Amino acid sequence: MKQLKKVLLWIVSIVAALAVVLGIAVFALWHNEIATVASFQQVRTRNDDHLDGSVYTMEVKGGFYLDDFIAQGGAKSDAELIDFITGKITKGLLEMEISESEIACSAFTAQTQDGDRLFGRNYDFSKTNACIVFTEATEGRHATISTVDLQFLGMDVDQDVEGLMNKVTCLAAPYAPLDGVNDAGVSCGIFMSYQGEETIVPTDLNTDKPDITSTTLLRLILDYADNVEEAVEIASTYDLHDSAATSYHYMVADATGASVILEWVNGTDATDLDGSARQLVVTYNDDDAHIGEAEGQSDYQWITNFIIQPGYYDDPADQKGLDRYQKLYEQLSQTDGIVADEEAAMEILASVGRRNWSNDDKNTCTVHSAVYNLTDKSVLWVSNENYQDETAIFRFSLEK
Repeated sequence: MKQLKKVLLWIVSIVAALAVVLGIAVFALWHNEIATVASFQQVRTRNDDHLDGSVYTMEVKGGFYLDDFIAQGGAKSDAELIDFITGKITKGLLEMEISESEIACSAFTAQTQDGDRLFGRNYDFSKTNACIVFTEATEGRHATISTVDLQFLGMDVDQDVEGLMNKVTCLAAPYAPLDGVNDAGVSCGIFMSYQGEETIVPTDLNTDKPDITSTTLLRLILDYADNVEEAVEIASTYDLHDSAATSYHYMVADATGASVILEWVNGTDATDLDGSARQLVVTYNDDDAHIGEAEGQSDYQWITNFIIQPGYYDDPADQKGLDRYQKLYEQLSQTDGIVADEEAAMEILASVGRRNWSNDDKNTCTVHSAVYNLTDKSVLWVSNENYQDETAIFRFSLEK
């Protein structure tokens, strides 16, 4: 009997030791991922009657392998990006999904009366769960705040994000930002551009440059750009491959008041049918008189969902979001792009919110509105047009 007890104790000791070793190995391999998943929390519950999904925050620990992503030459498709993420983050143990769809958004730059530089953005789509994602500064990279639509990571729009596997899947969120700001005061956003007369044609460049997908371009700008010029340099360095079989353009701004609109075009809408033939066109806020008189006289910029290059459209009806574009200008021009504060900028976003005025957009709601302060590196963030509901209003800062 004593001998049996010794054997059992020996077996238990071995099992316990193996468990400790396994635990240490798991922690060593996934300590950043474990800490990130542990930080994932719900900060606002859903309200399906108002088409509100839940809102979450997540603090990403470590570098989420972005340097490795760059070192491998990026990715030229969502499938390649997914392969990279699953291989690095879940070590191939969990499948992930990244996708995008037709989004109709608005954004503008402005200045407060105190001189702070602002970047305001509406994200118009349909009911979904949103996540405000925080990443850390590492050597050569900036800390950031960004917003992610979790349905693009495969999360059910009609359910809260629950269960370990769903939260692990959200580790891919840093690779799918829609807008954000970094601790250098650089902000950027992505917007559909609807290029192609009958069928949307995605940009799909194929030169000898490294490759990048739509949202990973934003991620590189947020992590590596100190200013607008460096953001332009990043965009120029890569072959862009638009995601989800659609097309996009971008706006970037920094704390100096500089901003740009980045578009990939080839000729006119009628001829711009080969995504591989497009070239990057950079439109600066202080050099856009060729776009139009209003743009030329304004130091601020604004953007919706059509290519702003003159002569691109034969039919003005093809300019998606033109009504929002004009409405933004009407309000900004009254004060020459000067607003009282972030709340005043949010009021402008509210005025073009999906459900706040008569418009032809087919998107059902404005999922979030964000006013990024590029001077103090903060954000005023509102969920789903709940502009008067304090429980839907959030403030975050990279300097605190």
